[in-house]
Amino acid sequence: MPDYPDADSKNVLAPGCERCPALADARERISWGNGSLDADLVVVGEAPGAGTPETDRWKGGNWTGMAYTARHSGRKIRDLFADLGFENDELYFTNAVKCFPEGEDGSNREPTGEERANCRPYLEREIRDIEPRAVIGTGKHATTSLLATEDRTIDGFLDSILEPVALGSLGTTLVPILHPSYQAVWLSRLDYTRESYLETITETLAAVE
Repeated sequence: MPDYPDADSKNVLAPGCERCPALADARERISWGNGSLDADLVVVGEAPGAGTPETDRWKGGNWTGMAYTARHSGRKIRDLFADLGFENDELYFTNAVKCFPEGEDGSNREPTGEERANCRPYLEREIRDIEPRAVIGTGKHATTSLLATEDRTIDGFLDSILEPVALGSLGTTLVPILHPSYQAVWLSRLDYTRESYLETITETLAAVE
């Protein structure tokens, strides 16, 4: 099991933010970024899920107040970067949207364009403050939010995986990867084994300056 993040590493940018009334009503906590403020990589997800408050520790950002602390996606993405050889002090984890977007059935829905735009200044501030070598977009929606900082859109997410994109306004490079929840489904369809996927991520990041 990966190391659970230190609560002292939580990067609270705006306590009690109310920019999105629907999100403020639905959330238990704001899911802030966490990790090193001198990180080599910033790892970005879409938004926290509903979470599992009955679990011992990995409850999810909606309950812990820290991004990527869910028992499934949080542990998987942290395991991935541990397997790539990164230490905790080289990583910072956050979400494009910091609050749980509740759907009609109580599960998470896709954030609206307005919600993404309202939260984007926080994401941009995190990246500018940290100045990472690369920003990892985990999945289509996180990648879409990062491209929006350059007023760009995406056509065919699967074709964009591990294709670096310069984010000039943020002074870094975007590297899209599969969302951890869908990694097992798509690796074989993209002709990767886990080992070859890790090797390709390593090669791609090594080429990013």
